Amino acid sequence: MSINAHDHSITRRLAASLLAAAITLSTAAASLAADTVVLRVGDQKGGNRSLLEISGYAKDLPYRIEWSEFPAAAPILEALNAGALDVGYTGDLSFLSVYATGAPIKAIGGTRSDARTQAILVRQDSQIKSAADLKGKRLAGTRGGWGQFLIDATLEKTGIKLEDATFAPLGPVDAKIALLAGSVDAWAVWEPYVSFATLKDKARVIAHGEGLTPTITFIVASDSAIATKRVAVQDLVHRLNKARLWSLDHLGEYAKNTAELTKLPEDVLLSAYTAQRTSPIVIDENVVKEIQAASDRSTRYGILPKKLDVSQAVDRSFTAAAAGSN
Repeated sequence: MSINAHDHSITRRLAASLLAAAITLSTAAASLAADTVVLRVGDQKGGNRSLLEISGYAKDLPYRIEWSEFPAAAPILEALNAGALDVGYTGDLSFLSVYATGAPIKAIGGTRSDARTQAILVRQDSQIKSAADLKGKRLAGTRGGWGQFLIDATLEKTGIKLEDATFAPLGPVDAKIALLAGSVDAWAVWEPYVSFATLKDKARVIAHGEGLTPTITFIVASDSAIATKRVAVQDLVHRLNKARLWSLDHLGEYAKNTAELTKLPEDVLLSAYTAQRTSPIVIDENVVKEIQAASDRSTRYGILPKKLDVSQAVDRSFTAAAAGSN
């Protein structure tokens, strides 16, 4: 064999070896990528995504999060029910409304906010001065969630029959447009919509949820994610709880980061976060009883189609584990 032929032989063997190594590395990378758990998480107004990022708890995740942003709970719950999301963040009653239909979902964690941050708003020039003036009026809010519940509970507290006012089932975006246009007389909603409407649109608060609503927002997971991605879901709950506690001393930083992420005004978010003072909860017996009372009331109002056993709608193991960890 000549030197050139020998060199070519070595080159061919080297190329073959490099190609084999490249194929092996590519296969290994593909295998690792396939093994990486992906959590598909539904968020509202960037709140949880921003919270994890600014608090530092989004670092070194042993899984990947695919975030999707939604304007309210209803589309998050629809996506969970359809299998398009693994985890979402939704109001307690919105969750129960979808759970009651047989959706394969569970509440696994959550937060509590000041109940006064659920409010009924009117336009600045409205003749409505208090809840007593809502009789005969057209009232907008989310069907099956906080909006409808707050309207019904406020009317009942004021002594107005539910049939003596008209409920307009509208999501937050459409309800705000309707209120400003005069198509509805009042709007029941939550933060940060309350702060936006009062600061930017000069709306007025004429009633709020104190004494009427738990104001609990649940972390909700699909049964499938609980079964197949439990470790990652548990870790996410733990990180969100720690980030929530961090946020209570860093509301300005949290608001600034969320504003950059969502393009919502920073002053609106700071107002909302300051008013809410949102803190993590453990889903214990007291929380179950509290939500059960709200659920029973919702059944009486006709918001929920049937009486529910809330203890069957929650998985208490996630926050029990989170509460016991560092």
